[in-house]
Amino acid sequence: MLAQDNNTSNVAYQDEHTRFTIISDGTIRMEWQKDGKFVNSPSFVAVERSYAPAEFQVHDSDGWIEITTSKLTLKYKKDSGKFTASNLAIDSKNITPSFHWKPGDTNAGNLKGTFRTLDGYDGDIFVGNGNDNGDHKPMPIEDGILSTDGWTLIDDSKGLLFDDSEWAWVTERPSGEGQDWYFMAYGHNYKKALKDFTTFAGKVPLPPRYAFGYWWSRYWSYSDDELRDLTAKFDAYDIPLDVLVIDMDWHYVNPGRGGWTGYTWNRSLFPNPAQFLQYLKGKKLQVTLNLHPAGGIEPYEERYKDMANWMGMDPSSKQRIDYCGSDKRFMSGWLNTILRPMEKEGVDFWWLDWQQDMFDRHIKTLNNTWWLNYVLFSDMERNRTTRPLLYHRWGGLGNHRYQIGFSGDSYSTWKTLEFLPYFNSTASNVLYGYWSHDLGGHQFAKGVSELDKELFVRWMQFGAFSPIMRTHSMKSSAMNKEPWVFNQEYLGVLRNTIRQRYQIAPYTYTMARKTYDEGISLCRPMYYDYPEDKEAYQFKNQYMFGDEMIIAPVTSPMVNGFATTKVWLPAGNDWYEWHTGTLLKGGQTVERVFTLDEYPVYVKAGAILPFYGDVKNLHGNDETVRFTLFPGGNGSFSFYEDNGNDQTYQKQYARTQVSSVRDENTLTVNIGERKGNYQGMPKKRNYSIDILGSAPAVRVTVNGKEAAYSYDGTELKLSISLPDSNCKRAYTVKVTYDSNQPEINDGLYGKFKRMKKSFVEMRYRNASIDYIEELGDMETTGRAVTYDNSSFADRINEFRKNYDSLPELLKKQRLNENDIRWFLQSIHWQKN
Repeated sequence: MLAQDNNTSNVAYQDEHTRFTIISDGTIRMEWQKDGKFVNSPSFVAVERSYAPAEFQVHDSDGWIEITTSKLTLKYKKDSGKFTASNLAIDSKNITPSFHWKPGDTNAGNLKGTFRTLDGYDGDIFVGNGNDNGDHKPMPIEDGILSTDGWTLIDDSKGLLFDDSEWAWVTERPSGEGQDWYFMAYGHNYKKALKDFTTFAGKVPLPPRYAFGYWWSRYWSYSDDELRDLTAKFDAYDIPLDVLVIDMDWHYVNPGRGGWTGYTWNRSLFPNPAQFLQYLKGKKLQVTLNLHPAGGIEPYEERYKDMANWMGMDPSSKQRIDYCGSDKRFMSGWLNTILRPMEKEGVDFWWLDWQQDMFDRHIKTLNNTWWLNYVLFSDMERNRTTRPLLYHRWGGLGNHRYQIGFSGDSYSTWKTLEFLPYFNSTASNVLYGYWSHDLGGHQFAKGVSELDKELFVRWMQFGAFSPIMRTHSMKSSAMNKEPWVFNQEYLGVLRNTIRQRYQIAPYTYTMARKTYDEGISLCRPMYYDYPEDKEAYQFKNQYMFGDEMIIAPVTSPMVNGFATTKVWLPAGNDWYEWHTGTLLKGGQTVERVFTLDEYPVYVKAGAILPFYGDVKNLHGNDETVRFTLFPGGNGSFSFYEDNGNDQTYQKQYARTQVSSVRDENTLTVNIGERKGNYQGMPKKRNYSIDILGSAPAVRVTVNGKEAAYSYDGTELKLSISLPDSNCKRAYTVKVTYDSNQPEINDGLYGKFKRMKKSFVEMRYRNASIDYIEELGDMETTGRAVTYDNSSFADRINEFRKNYDSLPELLKKQRLNENDIRWFLQSIHWQKN
């Protein structure tokens, strides 16, 4: 049951027809009802009716009411009827930009929200599905709740309501003339606006941890055996996997036994569904099945009799049971007799794919998409202890409470990939921060019949730094995205990309908790953090990934082995280009180049982030946590953990504070005592500290005692292991460095990687080549300093000298002009 009472302590003013309720210092509910009957029931948008006490003042003089908070002043002329520009006004207070608002004002600076689906869109242009018969108009993205104007008005006057039953159900608003508005004043403090919105619209639930792993999906007539073989190949190729999505062919689809809608397992493909699902459970895989529920329940379905009895129908009539979302009896029967038995067998959640009538047959304003999201999510919330989850299309404002989105059948084009970063991050303006896309695109554009493998790799790299990482594609052998069907180079990049998704999972999950607490999505526009910088609004295709990273996706093909990306790096700190090891100054726009296995990920200088090592899935609570330090400054982070898949996370969780400080030649890392508790929490954990862009250490101590460490010169990384650590204990790690060390964070790591690859490839161009000493030493510099740390400064300095002289050295090697040109181009050589 949802709360039904308005918080009377926050009612600033009420008369026979008018009521003003303070939700926060910047948000106020404004009601006018001609019949004087105010709405206390929760609405689809405003589900919360109880608010924390707020400070405000009310003045009543000369027939006007004046309500003042720390952020706004509202004036209303008493007994003057419905709200108009002549009787109501709001002025900002202590916020920038300032404004004077009255009803009817246009919100010209709205920063937009999201749209229901990508079906038929090539990028943001509608071209139709497969035949280029669309109107070629831009996507009409809905308005969001943020604006550069500094204010937002949400008109909920006609919004549907929830009733007061145990399982809250849709009910229409009472007839009669009325206004029910929510006014939000925030200036450019967009984060405050999002938090205020959750105060009356509800929080974004935290998905189970496994949702942040890799999802395999394909529109394909898989059988039990084929899916077993598929999962075995993921194991054989050492590729992590958490979620297996099975499209509609899990059920019969042939006429007379099934169709788009179906609920009976295809026994030709799955002879024993229960045993198949239990096999997947043994592999620690979560399973979701596709549903198209619009067709109702046909008499040929296995559970038709149970459903007919539930509905009070004679099963022998063989009459189809029509779908009706607003019919509580039908929906309860559908859940209890059709879906629940499959959930008990092992189906974890459902992929809803509603593309039929937009609105309900009985309640004409009830959006079927919105309502299906609520019904399934709330049913899972009420009937199990694990976290509810589904993925479906966007249904409208308020759908952030049912958090995973399915964006539909996108085109496999560079234009679509270019559009997605903006689409993802802008959706956070309506708190819809968990879009799940068909990575690589669902369908070919007109005239295309082969998957662009470079495009697919770049899409997957984008997916690794997206809310959900899920591949999917049309039913075509040419759209096969299994990593092992690609050549060794592409397989390696795809495997490492998926592994990196798992590597960053502790950071991602911590940021997802922030989404729950504060309404700030994992992928968000730059203007949340830098609202006064014009570049934050201009660079629409780059975004913050949590608090510490900027992602600037590659959205165009490579030229001569390199893709070019322009990125804006905000002032306030330096930024570390992770995949090349380059520390770049903030406050500038730069153009950077990347090989296929590199991606534009920029981490705040000095950040210390929690990562995993090699993990197969995200089920465990006791994985080794590698606190990873990025060069260029001091940092701190609050690492979050919980059970991973229970509904008690709101109050049962734990945090560990970590920080690092560099003082001349000494780096101090503090791992604090873990605070908090949750079911299944490990008492001990293996910790590791990985220092990127680091020289070898002279000495390392842990809590004052000498400690072992390892150094990898190929990655310029220092690692300190703290095995079997008591999580209730604090640890202080001190690293002492030699005072005379060369600069290494200017892209040296990237040079090592690129040259290593080119040295190997040159041998295939010229198998008899015997590298001269200078070139041979360059190839092995990283490995040499791994073996002999004491040679670090000399080997690095020698590498730099030889790098600057590389054209001459290649000539000395007696390479022909084509090979010299190729080699320099392959590493994007530029003199230091």
